Amino acid sequence: MSRIAVYGDRESVYGFASLGLDAVYMDKDNASDQFRKLCQSSGYAIIYITEQAAALLDREVERMKELLTPAVILIPGVSGNTGEGLSALRSSVERAVGTDILGD
Repeated sequence: MSRIAVYGDRESVYGFASLGLDAVYMDKDNASDQFRKLCQSSGYAIIYITEQAAALLDREVERMKELLTPAVILIPGVSGNTGEGLSALRSSVERAVGTDILGD
């Protein structure tokens, strides 16, 4: 069975574990290698990444977005948000359900 991971700072991702997702806390000193290993590990179909983490890993995130799996999707975090994560999340939900249910 495929799994889902949420990657970013502890404050932004720890709550996702209660939903059954794998919360992976970003190690800022080793973030590139950590993210690469997470993406290459078998079993993850989707990896949600906070905007703040994605800003530090822009090259790796863009490379992974080109692959079919895992799907790398930006989400807003507790801080450092640009709006890109919410926009990407809104677009993903709209494609999945056919309409924008998140509203403004």
